[in-house]
Parts: sequence; C-alpha cells; structure tokens
Amino acid sequence: MTHKSSVSLYLTAALVAGFWLSSLGQPVPTTNTATAGNPVFPGWYADPEGTVFGQDFWIYPTYSAGYNQQTFLDAFSSPDLVHWTKHPKVLDKSAVSWVHRAMWAPAIVNKEGKYFLFFGANDIQNDQQVGGIGVAVADRPEGPFKDYLGKPLVDKFHNGAQPIDQFVFHDQDGQDYLIYGGWKHCNIAHLKADFTGFEPFTDGTTFKEITPDSYVEGPFMFLRNGKYYFMWSEGAWGGPNYCVAYAMADSPFGPFKRIGKILQQDPQVATGAGHHSVIKLPGQDVYYIVYHRRPLGETDGNHRVTCVDRMTFDEQGFIKPVKITFEGVAPVKL
Repeated sequence: MTHKSSVSLYLTAALVAGFWLSSLGQPVPTTNTATAGNPVFPGWYADPEGTVFGQDFWIYPTYSAGYNQQTFLDAFSSPDLVHWTKHPKVLDKSAVSWVHRAMWAPAIVNKEGKYFLFFGANDIQNDQQVGGIGVAVADRPEGPFKDYLGKPLVDKFHNGAQPIDQFVFHDQDGQDYLIYGGWKHCNIAHLKADFTGFEPFTDGTTFKEITPDSYVEGPFMFLRNGKYYFMWSEGAWGGPNYCVAYAMADSPFGPFKRIGKILQQDPQVATGAGHHSVIKLPGQDVYYIVYHRRPLGETDGNHRVTCVDRMTFDEQGFIKPVKITFEGVAPVKL
C-alpha cells in the first residue's frame, strides 16, 4: 500500500476477516480463520481459474509480473476455501520448448484420469510469431505438467481474436469446447476428444466467433437451469475500470446479448476487479466467483491479487451484482 488511508482499510479488514496484510502491501499470516479474507493467498496473482477436484478446491492463476518474468504457473489447493496450500511451478517454461515468456490465464480439465492444463504464452502479435494457446498434461492436479502437443494448439489469429485467455467448456452432451480470445474478439471451437486439435463444425468452419457487445477478453461459460451463461472482462486490464459482464443464451454458440456488469471496482475496497472464473459446489446451487483485483493505492499494473466472493442469482435467473469484500467467504466442505 502507498496511501495511509488504504493501509488503514486493509489492516481493519485483516483483523475482521482473519487474513493477512501488512503496511507494505505484502501478505502475512494470521490465525483467525472465520472467513477466508481477500486476497485468499499471498503474492501477486491474476486471471484465476477456480475448480474442484475430488475433495479439494483448486485455483490456477497467472503469476502477475512483467511478461519476461511470467515463465511459470503456480497452483493453490484448499479443503475449505479458507486454508490454502501453494504448489509452486506446476508448469515451467522448461517443460514447453516453444515458450519463452508471458504464460497466462491457465484453464484446467480432468479427463479420464489425466489433468490437461491449457495456457497462453508468448503474447504473439501476428501469425508469424511463435506462440498462442498450448496444452500441458499431468497425472495429478499439482503436476508436474509437461507439454502435450510439442506445439501450440492455436497459433494463429482467427476472426481477429488473439490466441489467449482460453477456457474449456464441458457441455451437458459430453462435448468439450475451447472458448478464447483477446483483442475484443471471442471464438468457440469444438475440441477433439483427446485434446490434440479440433473437430470442424457442420458448416466446415473450425472457429466460430461469439463476441458480444463490449467484450475485451477473459471468457468463461457455465450452464445453469438450461441456460448458458457467458461471461467476459471489459475495460483495460491495467486500469481501475476493469470489470466483468455477462449474457445468457439457449446454446453455447449464442447469440449472446449483453445483460450488464456483475463485478467491478469498489473505491472503498479495490480497483480493477476482473478476469474471473466461477466455482459451483457439486450438487448444490451455490456459486463462488474467483477473480483478481488491485489493492487500493497500487499503481503498478501487475500488482494484482486473487480473491473469492459469493455469486448469487435473482428469481429470474439473472446474476446479482457481486459485492467485493475484504472478508471473503466462510469455510465450506465438499
């Protein structure tokens, strides 16, 4: 923290929430665990993918640093959303021959006993550069992950979408889709069963654009009560107005008409709240939003932390605006 008022807010919240925050903005542990506290674990981490494997919650974030320092991915596991264990460098660039920097926004899938970690790398700016979306595989959620294909899964711009910010959506019919894209374009593609490539759609195309109004990056999709909820981030990732909006449709292909924002900054709590994922408690209509934000007073674009708050719906099925908190969520067992 750089502003005294920001420090005061964080220290007060830390006492109430039972988490950590020092006057320098560096996390330090406390013993009260009535709630998780936000951020949920120490360090600069962004673009978090939250999921459930067995009896544990998992979060796979981007290590938030300069592009040339983003050369690995850590993971975090928890039995209750409150107590977190760090698993360092579950994937390192040394395991992927074509990666040299900017490993971003992991997405993970458990399929037939294998864990597939999708990631963006190298921040390519055109089709001539090497990089894009890759896949790594491991026998355990904590890795170590190794390159699965020996090359990127997506290494070109299709429909104007930069190949970053990938999410794998498992539909109710058992099909898996890659949803991805930066530069204000979003594509969906039908993954082969073994994740080695794509199955063309019936019209012969491979990448269908599903970009809604105001889309920038960070897509996420889930199915609830027969409706497909498509979510994304808007605004500039380094600015205070980064936020999450959503749409609903009867198909994973849309059309998706923007409904509105559900996650954004609170000047009393944090700025730049965005690039999220959603965790659903198995067998329950209970949802958590996992996202990053920037502590008050921070001006470095990479100073982002990972947080978890509840996400709820109204009687019509619309997502209620999320209140971002210092307290975070109460413990929950799977």
